[in-house]
Amino acid sequence: MPELDLPEAARAFYREILKEGGRIHLGDIRPEDEPAVKQLADLGLLAFRIADSAYSAVNPRTVGERIGADLREESARLLARAALVPDLLDDLAQAYDSAPRRRPSGRGIRRVSGMVEIRHLISQTTRDYPHEALAAQPGGPRPHDHMADALDQARRYVEGGGAMHTIFEPSACSDPRTVEYAAQSTRVGAPIRLLDGPFTKTLIFDRAVALIPATADHTVAAVVEDPAMVAYLVGVFERQWEQAQVVDWEALVDGSTGSTTLEQVGRLLSRGLTQRAIASRMGLSERTVAGHIARLRELYDAETLFQLGWQMRGARTGESGG
Repeated sequence: MPELDLPEAARAFYREILKEGGRIHLGDIRPEDEPAVKQLADLGLLAFRIADSAYSAVNPRTVGERIGADLREESARLLARAALVPDLLDDLAQAYDSAPRRRPSGRGIRRVSGMVEIRHLISQTTRDYPHEALAAQPGGPRPHDHMADALDQARRYVEGGGAMHTIFEPSACSDPRTVEYAAQSTRVGAPIRLLDGPFTKTLIFDRAVALIPATADHTVAAVVEDPAMVAYLVGVFERQWEQAQVVDWEALVDGSTGSTTLEQVGRLLSRGLTQRAIASRMGLSERTVAGHIARLRELYDAETLFQLGWQMRGARTGESGG
């Protein structure tokens, strides 16, 4: 099937041929016009006459009718082949549905034990529900040995037309490889935000099934398929996503982390967290946090931490701190 996108240069050359009576001799074709001649000939708008050593213009309507007929014929062949696909894979589909890991949708909650089985379940669920993936991932830096697989999965999910949104906690920024992963994920269209409040690990697929921890060590996952429970978890995630901070991950990769970290320290401080609590939450040393607090005191001209927290709360709400 010829390429249907005809460049303007070829269109202009076709019009020139029409002005010259609808024919051009082979010896009159300039080197710069050869690509246009080939494109027109491939499409059928020019027909070569061996006896005359010349190209003759063909009625575009005739060409259009022929191409349309060819496309309809090809479409019919493809539709016929597509109709055979379900029967071709029917026995495998039945085996897939009857596998022990599968359960009909809407059956409430089931459990999957072991990290290998959980990762396998996530991989399968990502393929079974390809339209939307929502992930709340607390715990700071991500496991380095799983980053390549996770990034590849995110890329394929987005390229397949799916939407993927992920939430990390601020301490993820303390690990350069996690920052690089977040930057690459954002580049492929799977954005990651930061939420500085406590939240629970949750994975939701197509608003139809959710995975949440069933044990404190996350070695057992509860698979939630009850529509009401999944809808509740979706609502929780959407509120968290709105509250989460949009991050310039590219700037963090380049090392421009000062202002972002300072802002995070300021937000936590204004919420009443202590220096030690902020250090623990962000994965920083207390000395580093103390340095950021000292800078904030200079910016807000505050003599004490209480005064600084008071002024920052006022700045966030638009009220006076005095």
